[in-house]
Amino acid sequence: MNERILKLAEQATIQSVSENFTGSYSVSGSRYRGHGRSGEKLEITAPSKEWAVKFAELIVRECAEICLEMAAKCAGLPGAGALAQDCAHWIKKDFGVEE
Repeated sequence: MNERILKLAEQATIQSVSENFTGSYSVSGSRYRGHGRSGEKLEITAPSKEWAVKFAELIVRECAEICLEMAAKCAGLPGAGALAQDCAHWIKKDFGVEE
């Protein structure tokens, strides 16, 4: 598990709350309660850390897979296939996702 993934999960929660609530809101555990932009009562529950990490890992794997698909399509171009494979490797490495 990569610290960067946890930071992104925390950032997503903060942005979701700030974009959806007006004025003050209360926090109880992972639940945020307040009023939405239209004045309606609103409650947002942040996902568990384990869920957020798995979700982020799946997104990283999908991005890396796109690079590998590009590598296959660029196989005839000098250096392009290797570059796309490097892209997949570095995306996974940057987020701490195992090969």
